[in-house]
Amino acid sequence: MKKLVLLALLASGMFLTGCETPGYTSQERFQSIGRNWGWEYEQINDDIDHIFLLRPADHLSEWNIQ
Repeated sequence: MKKLVLLALLASGMFLTGCETPGYTSQERFQSIGRNWGWEYEQINDDIDHIFLLRPADHLSEWNIQ
């Protein structure tokens, strides 16, 4: 029973703090994840457009890679 209570306290502490790493806060980490998901979504749309020939053949990608 003590182990269960201790595990519950540790788990709730992790969710309350957001498991921040020394380099990034939880908000910065979620923003980074959101940017990566957005980039993946754009690339999937680009691939689908290429497969169904919805764009001219002279473009490899319309997205600006920096």
